[in-house]
Amino acid sequence: MGIGRFAFTPLMPLMLQEGLLDIAAASWLASANYLGYLIGALLCTFQPALWAKWSWPALASSRMVKVGLTLTCALTAAMAIDIADAWPWLRFITGITTAIGFVYTSTWCLAHLAQMNRPSAGGIIYMGPGIGITFSGLLASVMVQLAWPSSWGWVAFALLALMITVLLWPVFDHDDDLHPQTTRSVSTAANGGSQTEKATLVIAYGLAGFGYIITATFLPVMARAALPGSVWLDLFWPLLGVAVALGALIASRIPSRIDQRALLIGCYLMQSLGVVIVNWVPTLTGFAIGSVLVGLPFTAITFFTMQLGRQLHPQSAPAIIGLLSGAFAFGQIIGPPVAAAMLARAANHATGFAWAIDLAAASLLVGAGMYGWMIKRFAAR
Repeated sequence: MGIGRFAFTPLMPLMLQEGLLDIAAASWLASANYLGYLIGALLCTFQPALWAKWSWPALASSRMVKVGLTLTCALTAAMAIDIADAWPWLRFITGITTAIGFVYTSTWCLAHLAQMNRPSAGGIIYMGPGIGITFSGLLASVMVQLAWPSSWGWVAFALLALMITVLLWPVFDHDDDLHPQTTRSVSTAANGGSQTEKATLVIAYGLAGFGYIITATFLPVMARAALPGSVWLDLFWPLLGVAVALGALIASRIPSRIDQRALLIGCYLMQSLGVVIVNWVPTLTGFAIGSVLVGLPFTAITFFTMQLGRQLHPQSAPAIIGLLSGAFAFGQIIGPPVAAAMLARAANHATGFAWAIDLAAASLLVGAGMYGWMIKRFAAR
């Protein structure tokens, strides 16, 4: 998932340098991927009704994970083809497949961990995107030094994804031991939440999608504009990936008795500071600290939100996880076009990025406030 969703970020400077894209085109290409992620999440949300309507058999979680993994490898490799008109469609379909992979991997793993009475260990799952971001970022740094064309980068990332898929394939063999026990385990975990509480959670998670995505999409480009000629430019993105993986590991060690809403407030505040600090301190130190503060809570936010979602809607984990992922994807979709619009209206790119970053940080502060309201309004979980 770290490769399928985020490989475009470290390759974007190469594609811009080669004249294959400009900033506006790159923004819309990123949004095509996020739109696909939204569609994929919604398909997962409504999949029981779709299967019943179209008389399709219910597809096991393990099978859906394998479909997502396989298509992600193929679609990443296809980006190496120099047909610019096809790129938005490829990124769009990649978004669909990574959403399906995310929802069903989360469902499969969290359900098994619930059976084992180890729900807090689920944070380890979300180390994956951080590791993918790190390795793809380091590979991209090597490619820049070797003056590789971006097409070679897409092929290299596809091969890396294929290697990971081959290693993972035997893990997702079956779901035979999952469904009956999962139903009992999840149903006894909570009685569910009110519609208002669920809606607040969905909106707050959507704000997280908008709040981080401008930095996650344009970090290498912003660093090059602020620190021209620095030898460290290509390491900020891998640093963010390391922080993502470390944050997921830390999240898995936090006792499950702590209210996830309070943890989410801390994560949102940390990420808001990480987003905006590059405006306040546009130096090597500022970008390094910003990369860490954006990365550390990234998958922790996802983990705590998915845990809370399963508590609020225990009847169907894929549905609530899909709905939350859809809200997150919607926030991601509007982020790059908003940044592109501000860049078009600003006197220079630095000013435009500053406006966009301030807005993103403000959205995360609003999300933190919504969790504070949830704590005050609803009983502890």
